[in-house]
Amino acid sequence: MKNYLAPLVTCLFFTVSFSYGQQMTVDDEITLIQEAFGNDKKMIVESYMDLPESIAPSFWTIYQAYELERKAISRDRIKIIDEYLNKYNSLGEYDADDLARRTIKNDMDLSKLHSKYYKKFKKATSAMDAAKFLQIDTYIHNTIRNALQQELPFIGEN
Repeated sequence: MKNYLAPLVTCLFFTVSFSYGQQMTVDDEITLIQEAFGNDKKMIVESYMDLPESIAPSFWTIYQAYELERKAISRDRIKIIDEYLNKYNSLGEYDADDLARRTIKNDMDLSKLHSKYYKKFKKATSAMDAAKFLQIDTYIHNTIRNALQQELPFIGEN
């Protein structure tokens, strides 16, 4: 599974680097990233899940709804990161508190989404398949978050 994620993360960083050179808005950049990421992610999930034809259509219908909601949460996370980078050199108490609170809320929103859709995936497939989806989805998100975190400066770092 880890071998599939290297191209995904590489694609994500390539897309971000490319978009900064094009003078795009943050919303344009997010849309570009999500389009590239979404296609690659679906291929990884499809390969990992290996669903029987009898339940695959139900799973993918729920997956599409899940992805719509997840994209909104991811969009907010990227905006938080962008705001952090823009304010990094002048970050004060208020901004640090605001960004931290929004990050915590964003994490909770993703957890709530997982909880909500675990139930839907479980009903449409099985507990094993629903847990399997959460495992791969969490792995993908954590891999990307860790890669991004390595690139972000720490508060107060020169």
